[in-house]
Amino acid sequence: MNTMTLWDLTGWEFAALAFAALLVGFSKTAVSGANTVSLAVFAAVLPARASTGVLLPILIAGDVLAVLTYRRHAHWPTLWRLFPAVAAGVAVGTVFLMWADDGIVRTSIGAILLLMAGVTVWRRRRADAEEEPDGVVTRAGRVKARSYGVLGGFTTMVANAGGPVMSLYLLSAGFRKLGFLGTSAFFFLIVNTSKLPFSAGLGLIDADSLLLDAALVLFVVPGAFLGKWAVTRIDQRLFEHLVIAATVAGGLQLLLR
Repeated sequence: MNTMTLWDLTGWEFAALAFAALLVGFSKTAVSGANTVSLAVFAAVLPARASTGVLLPILIAGDVLAVLTYRRHAHWPTLWRLFPAVAAGVAVGTVFLMWADDGIVRTSIGAILLLMAGVTVWRRRRADAEEEPDGVVTRAGRVKARSYGVLGGFTTMVANAGGPVMSLYLLSAGFRKLGFLGTSAFFFLIVNTSKLPFSAGLGLIDADSLLLDAALVLFVVPGAFLGKWAVTRIDQRLFEHLVIAATVAGGLQLLLR
Protein backbone atom coordinates (compact mmCIF):
# COMPACT_ATOMS: atom_id res chain seq x y z
CA MET A 1 0.00 0.00 0.00
CA ASN A 2 1.32 3.43 -0.91
CA THR A 3 1.17 5.09 2.50
CA MET A 4 3.41 6.47 5.20
CA THR A 5 4.10 4.47 8.34
CA LEU A 6 3.73 5.84 11.86
CA TRP A 7 7.47 6.50 11.93
CA ASP A 8 7.39 8.57 8.72
CA LEU A 9 4.98 11.17 10.07
CA THR A 10 6.13 14.53 11.37
CA GLY A 11 4.81 15.81 14.68
CA TRP A 12 2.40 18.18 12.94
CA GLU A 13 1.11 15.43 10.64
CA PHE A 14 0.46 13.10 13.56
CA ALA A 15 -1.25 15.94 15.47
CA ALA A 16 -3.53 16.57 12.48
CA LEU A 17 -4.45 12.88 12.29
CA ALA A 18 -5.02 12.76 16.06
CA PHE A 19 -7.39 15.73 15.82
CA ALA A 20 -9.22 14.00 12.96
CA ALA A 21 -9.54 10.83 15.08
CA LEU A 22 -10.95 12.87 17.97
CA LEU A 23 -13.46 14.42 15.55
CA VAL A 24 -14.52 10.91 14.46
CA GLY A 25 -15.47 10.13 18.06
CA PHE A 26 -17.35 13.42 18.35
CA SER A 27 -19.25 12.90 15.10
CA LYS A 28 -20.31 9.38 16.05
CA THR A 29 -21.92 10.53 19.31
CA ALA A 30 -23.07 14.04 18.35
CA VAL A 31 -23.24 15.41 14.78
CA SER A 32 -23.14 12.55 12.29
CA GLY A 33 -21.59 13.63 9.00
CA ALA A 34 -19.08 15.94 10.64
CA ASN A 35 -16.40 13.32 10.11
CA THR A 36 -16.16 14.45 6.48
CA VAL A 37 -13.61 16.85 7.95
CA SER A 38 -11.69 13.82 9.24
CA LEU A 39 -11.82 12.31 5.78
CA ALA A 40 -10.32 15.50 4.35
CA VAL A 41 -7.53 15.60 6.96
CA PHE A 42 -6.57 11.97 6.41
CA ALA A 43 -6.56 12.46 2.64
CA ALA A 44 -4.38 15.57 3.01
CA VAL A 45 -1.76 13.92 5.24
CA LEU A 46 -1.75 10.47 3.61
CA PRO A 47 -2.13 9.33 -0.02
CA ALA A 48 -5.84 9.67 -0.80
CA ARG A 49 -6.68 6.05 -1.60
CA ALA A 50 -4.53 4.66 1.20
CA SER A 51 -6.09 7.08 3.69
CA THR A 52 -9.43 5.27 3.40
CA GLY A 53 -7.82 2.07 4.68
CA VAL A 54 -6.21 3.85 7.62
CA LEU A 55 -9.42 5.67 8.51
CA LEU A 56 -11.71 2.62 8.41
CA PRO A 57 -10.60 1.01 11.74
CA ILE A 58 -10.79 4.46 13.37
CA LEU A 59 -14.38 4.76 12.22
CA ILE A 60 -15.18 1.29 13.56
CA ALA A 61 -13.80 2.26 16.97
CA GLY A 62 -16.11 5.29 16.93
CA ASP A 63 -19.02 3.08 15.87
CA VAL A 64 -18.44 0.76 18.85
CA LEU A 65 -18.50 3.70 21.26
CA ALA A 66 -21.66 5.08 19.62
CA VAL A 67 -23.42 1.71 19.90
CA LEU A 68 -22.49 1.47 23.59
CA THR A 69 -23.90 4.97 24.11
CA TYR A 70 -27.13 4.84 22.06
CA ARG A 71 -27.87 1.11 21.64
CA ARG A 72 -31.36 1.43 23.19
CA HIS A 73 -32.50 3.95 20.58
CA ALA A 74 -31.87 2.03 17.33
CA HIS A 75 -34.83 1.46 14.99
CA TRP A 76 -34.18 -2.00 13.55
CA PRO A 77 -36.96 -2.03 10.89
CA THR A 78 -35.19 0.89 9.23
CA LEU A 79 -31.86 -0.95 9.38
CA TRP A 80 -33.21 -4.15 7.85
CA ARG A 81 -34.85 -2.12 5.10
CA LEU A 82 -31.53 -0.46 4.24
CA PHE A 83 -29.03 -3.33 4.39
CA PRO A 84 -29.78 -5.11 1.07
CA ALA A 85 -29.48 -1.85 -0.89
CA VAL A 86 -26.32 -0.92 1.00
CA ALA A 87 -24.76 -4.29 0.16
CA ALA A 88 -25.40 -3.59 -3.52
CA GLY A 89 -23.82 -0.15 -3.16
CA VAL A 90 -20.71 -1.59 -1.47
CA ALA A 91 -20.31 -4.09 -4.31
CA VAL A 92 -20.57 -1.33 -6.91
CA GLY A 93 -18.14 0.80 -4.92
CA THR A 94 -15.59 -2.03 -4.79
CA VAL A 95 -15.69 -2.39 -8.57
CA PHE A 96 -15.47 1.39 -8.94
CA LEU A 97 -12.32 1.51 -6.79
CA MET A 98 -10.61 -1.00 -9.07
CA TRP A 99 -10.38 1.53 -11.90
CA ALA A 100 -11.25 5.02 -10.59
CA ASP A 101 -8.47 7.44 -9.66
CA ASP A 102 -8.60 9.84 -6.71
CA GLY A 103 -9.93 12.73 -8.78
CA ILE A 104 -12.90 10.79 -10.11
CA VAL A 105 -13.70 9.46 -6.62
CA ARG A 106 -13.65 12.91 -5.01
CA THR A 107 -15.75 14.53 -7.74
CA SER A 108 -18.35 11.76 -7.72
CA ILE A 109 -18.80 11.73 -3.94
CA GLY A 110 -18.82 15.52 -3.67
CA ALA A 111 -21.52 15.83 -6.32
CA ILE A 112 -23.65 13.15 -4.65
CA LEU A 113 -23.42 14.81 -1.23
CA LEU A 114 -24.41 18.23 -2.57
CA LEU A 115 -27.30 16.74 -4.53
CA MET A 116 -28.54 14.88 -1.45
CA ALA A 117 -28.29 18.01 0.71
CA GLY A 118 -30.24 20.03 -1.86
CA VAL A 119 -32.97 17.40 -2.12
CA THR A 120 -33.27 17.17 1.68
CA VAL A 121 -33.60 20.94 2.16
CA TRP A 122 -36.17 21.14 -0.66
CA ARG A 123 -38.23 18.30 0.79
CA ARG A 124 -38.20 19.76 4.28
CA ARG A 125 -39.33 23.16 3.01
CA ARG A 126 -42.21 21.56 1.18
CA ALA A 127 -43.09 19.66 4.38
CA ASP A 128 -44.45 16.88 2.19
CA ALA A 129 -42.74 13.97 3.92
CA GLU A 130 -43.34 10.46 2.69
CA GLU A 131 -42.50 8.95 6.08
CA GLU A 132 -43.70 9.22 9.64
CA PRO A 133 -41.26 9.87 12.49
CA ASP A 134 -38.90 7.06 13.48
CA GLY A 135 -39.11 5.05 10.34
CA VAL A 136 -42.79 4.29 9.54
CA VAL A 137 -42.75 4.33 5.74
CA THR A 138 -44.99 4.32 2.72
CA ARG A 139 -44.25 2.48 -0.53
CA ALA A 140 -42.60 5.62 -1.89
CA GLY A 141 -40.57 5.77 1.31
CA ARG A 142 -39.27 2.25 0.72
CA VAL A 143 -38.14 3.24 -2.77
CA LYS A 144 -36.33 6.21 -1.25
CA ALA A 145 -34.72 3.95 1.36
CA ARG A 146 -33.34 1.71 -1.37
CA SER A 147 -32.00 4.70 -3.29
CA TYR A 148 -30.27 6.16 -0.26
CA GLY A 149 -29.04 2.69 0.72
CA VAL A 150 -27.29 2.12 -2.61
CA LEU A 151 -25.75 5.61 -2.52
CA GLY A 152 -24.73 5.15 1.10
CA GLY A 153 -23.07 1.81 0.40
CA PHE A 154 -21.27 3.21 -2.65
CA THR A 155 -20.00 6.33 -0.90
CA THR A 156 -18.91 4.51 2.26
CA MET A 157 -16.94 1.98 0.23
CA VAL A 158 -15.10 4.38 -2.05
CA ALA A 159 -14.36 7.20 0.42
CA ASN A 160 -15.73 6.36 3.89
CA ALA A 161 -18.21 9.13 3.09
CA GLY A 162 -21.47 7.29 3.66
CA GLY A 163 -22.22 9.21 6.86
CA PRO A 164 -23.65 12.33 5.20
CA VAL A 165 -25.82 10.29 2.81
CA MET A 166 -27.34 8.21 5.59
CA SER A 167 -27.68 11.28 7.82
CA LEU A 168 -29.80 12.95 5.18
CA TYR A 169 -31.94 9.83 4.84
CA LEU A 170 -32.56 9.61 8.59
CA LEU A 171 -33.39 13.31 8.74
CA SER A 172 -35.84 12.94 5.86
CA ALA A 173 -37.41 9.97 7.70
CA GLY A 174 -38.21 12.23 10.64
CA PHE A 175 -35.86 10.73 13.25
CA ARG A 176 -35.26 12.69 16.42
CA LYS A 177 -31.76 13.02 17.88
CA LEU A 178 -31.50 9.84 19.92
CA GLY A 179 -33.27 7.63 17.38
CA PHE A 180 -31.08 9.16 14.68
CA LEU A 181 -27.86 8.47 16.59
CA GLY A 182 -28.83 4.98 17.76
CA THR A 183 -29.91 3.83 14.31
CA SER A 184 -26.87 5.28 12.56
CA ALA A 185 -24.55 3.79 15.21
CA PHE A 186 -25.64 0.22 14.53
CA PHE A 187 -25.84 0.87 10.79
CA PHE A 188 -22.24 1.99 10.48
CA LEU A 189 -20.82 -0.57 12.88
CA ILE A 190 -22.27 -3.35 10.74
CA VAL A 191 -21.48 -1.74 7.39
CA ASN A 192 -17.95 -0.62 8.25
CA THR A 193 -17.06 -4.01 9.72
CA SER A 194 -18.34 -5.72 6.57
CA LYS A 195 -16.04 -3.48 4.50
CA LEU A 196 -12.86 -4.78 6.16
CA PRO A 197 -12.27 -7.79 3.87
CA PHE A 198 -12.93 -5.67 0.77
CA SER A 199 -10.47 -2.98 1.88
CA ALA A 200 -7.86 -5.58 2.80
CA GLY A 201 -8.35 -7.30 -0.55
CA LEU A 202 -7.74 -3.99 -2.33
CA GLY A 203 -4.50 -3.55 -0.36
CA LEU A 204 -5.82 -0.57 1.62
CA ILE A 205 -5.24 -2.20 5.02
CA ASP A 206 -1.91 -3.76 6.04
CA ALA A 207 0.40 -4.01 9.06
CA ASP A 208 1.68 -0.43 8.67
CA SER A 209 -1.82 1.04 8.51
CA LEU A 210 -2.94 -0.97 11.54
CA LEU A 211 0.06 0.24 13.56
CA LEU A 212 -0.90 3.82 12.78
CA ASP A 213 -4.51 3.02 13.74
CA ALA A 214 -3.34 1.63 17.09
CA ALA A 215 -1.71 4.98 17.88
CA LEU A 216 -4.66 7.07 16.71
CA VAL A 217 -7.58 5.11 18.15
CA LEU A 218 -6.80 6.45 21.64
CA PHE A 219 -7.99 9.87 20.50
CA VAL A 220 -11.41 8.57 19.44
CA VAL A 221 -12.47 7.99 23.06
CA PRO A 222 -12.28 11.59 24.35
CA GLY A 223 -14.01 12.74 21.16
CA ALA A 224 -16.89 10.35 21.85
CA PHE A 225 -17.27 11.60 25.43
CA LEU A 226 -17.21 15.20 24.19
CA GLY A 227 -19.95 14.37 21.68
CA LYS A 228 -22.10 12.67 24.33
CA TRP A 229 -21.79 15.79 26.49
CA ALA A 230 -22.58 18.14 23.60
CA VAL A 231 -25.59 16.33 22.11
CA THR A 232 -27.76 16.90 25.18
CA ARG A 233 -27.13 20.63 24.81
CA ILE A 234 -28.10 20.86 21.11
CA ASP A 235 -31.78 21.36 20.28
CA GLN A 236 -33.39 19.38 17.44
CA ARG A 237 -33.51 22.20 14.88
CA LEU A 238 -29.88 23.16 15.44
CA PHE A 239 -28.94 19.47 15.28
CA GLU A 240 -30.58 19.13 11.86
CA HIS A 241 -28.96 22.32 10.58
CA LEU A 242 -25.53 21.14 11.73
CA VAL A 243 -25.94 17.79 9.97
CA ILE A 244 -26.93 19.46 6.69
CA ALA A 245 -24.15 22.06 7.00
CA ALA A 246 -21.55 19.33 7.60
CA THR A 247 -22.80 17.49 4.51
CA VAL A 248 -22.55 20.58 2.31
CA ALA A 249 -19.07 21.38 3.66
CA GLY A 250 -17.92 17.82 2.96
CA GLY A 251 -19.30 17.88 -0.57
CA LEU A 252 -17.69 21.22 -1.39
CA GLN A 253 -14.38 20.09 0.08
CA LEU A 254 -14.33 17.01 -2.12
CA LEU A 255 -15.25 18.97 -5.26
CA LEU A 256 -12.78 21.83 -4.73
CA ARG A 257 -9.68 19.87 -3.73
